Amino acid sequence: MLQLQERASKQQLHPLGKPGGRWRYVPWLTLGSLLLLCPTAFAQGMSTTDLQVALDTVWVLVAGFLVFFMNAGFCMLETGFCRSKNAVNLLAKNLIVFGLSTLAFWVIGFGLMFGDGNPLFGFSGFLLQGADNSPAVGEAYRGTFNALSWAGVPLNAKFFFQLAFAGTAATIVSGAVAERIKFLAFFIFSLLLVGLSYPITGHWVWGGGMLSNLGFYDFAGSTVVHSVGGWAALIGAILLGPRRGRFQARPVAMPGHNLSISALGCLILWLGWFGFNPGSTMAADPFAISHIVVTTNIAAALGGLAATVTSWIYLSKPDLSMIINGVLAGLVSVTASCAYVTLGSAALIGLVAGVIVVFSVTLLDGLKIDDPVGAVSVHLVCGLWGTLALGLFSVTPGVFPWYDQESGPLAGLLMGGGIQQVLVQLLGMVVVGAFTVTFSLVCWLVLRATIGIRVSEAEEIQGLDLGEHAMEAYPEFQVGP
Repeated sequence: MLQLQERASKQQLHPLGKPGGRWRYVPWLTLGSLLLLCPTAFAQGMSTTDLQVALDTVWVLVAGFLVFFMNAGFCMLETGFCRSKNAVNLLAKNLIVFGLSTLAFWVIGFGLMFGDGNPLFGFSGFLLQGADNSPAVGEAYRGTFNALSWAGVPLNAKFFFQLAFAGTAATIVSGAVAERIKFLAFFIFSLLLVGLSYPITGHWVWGGGMLSNLGFYDFAGSTVVHSVGGWAALIGAILLGPRRGRFQARPVAMPGHNLSISALGCLILWLGWFGFNPGSTMAADPFAISHIVVTTNIAAALGGLAATVTSWIYLSKPDLSMIINGVLAGLVSVTASCAYVTLGSAALIGLVAGVIVVFSVTLLDGLKIDDPVGAVSVHLVCGLWGTLALGLFSVTPGVFPWYDQESGPLAGLLMGGGIQQVLVQLLGMVVVGAFTVTFSLVCWLVLRATIGIRVSEAEEIQGLDLGEHAMEAYPEFQVGP
């Protein structure tokens, strides 16, 4: 008892009057000192230019992470839209596709797309080799990737961000050919698409190639990414043929097994687009980024609302799958023009896309082209609409501080400009489409003649999970035909 009293008296005599005394303030004093001293040291150690490079690099990488996370969105969306007996196959394809894209784009694709070359393709910078003094920009840049000399970030940051886009193009194909394609055929086609076709057409637009020299613009990829993936998906779906039992006297619905994860996938993709479009600035420009975020979101919202109303009127009920694809249609359609249009124009672009996608899905059914997830309608049809919409709605250069006559399109036809930008956009759509269709047709036909592209009828009935992977996503449940 005496010892306790002595201990208490010692605590009361402590200079700060509480147990722990002044020592309890040490962490707070340390933190305060860091807050006061670090900015000064930081400013002394970094110039304004170095600080801008650091900020731009962080922004580009974070945006790239968001685009990478879109793989999860595609994974959930496609798996939910298809039958449970094929879930493992879809998950495997969507998981491995980014690995395939990384290999193909690193070895050859990035060099073809952004390496110095001629108006048709680049022929330097393969395996990310060659001279490069990034983040130097403009006339100060000395290297083999002059097409990206406007971006003031390190080369590896440029590569990763563009890689995430390349992976998206390959993932688009997965949904359209789902539930009947051989895993090996998809594996090989993805390597060819990301390693050759996608970077060549990408060079024409973003690599300083022939279309960019003509004044064709596609800010974040309605054509470069989405239409390219959509064309490849369309040719694959046609050559594969429809799923067994899909078209009889009339189209037979084959409902997806889990629309909950499809809706989750849509939300993940919606989030990812806030890296996809604003990240294409490749600089932490607060005004440009903020504008692009809002145009992107407005188009997505109006696309979803338009698809809801259209399906409600046309199909008698507000179809959830149409709502999901309406949101994605709005996102795809504004991707080309998000930096060049007003908020009102973005709303109109998304609204039209939401209507188009509903009728496109039903039209493909009428043509007996089987696309289990609506990838062709969302990415090809709405990608084409979005590319054309830039020529209709782009504002006059100089209206927005981030683009002028030298760094953006002419005024759109409906915004007081002439027809020139519309014609250039149409030319780009045709040229890219013709090349991608030809390339995809050759690849698919060669694969069909060699290893085959479609699983056997027995495997299709049983499900690709067992036939292609010898496992099931839901082994506790009995899976029907």
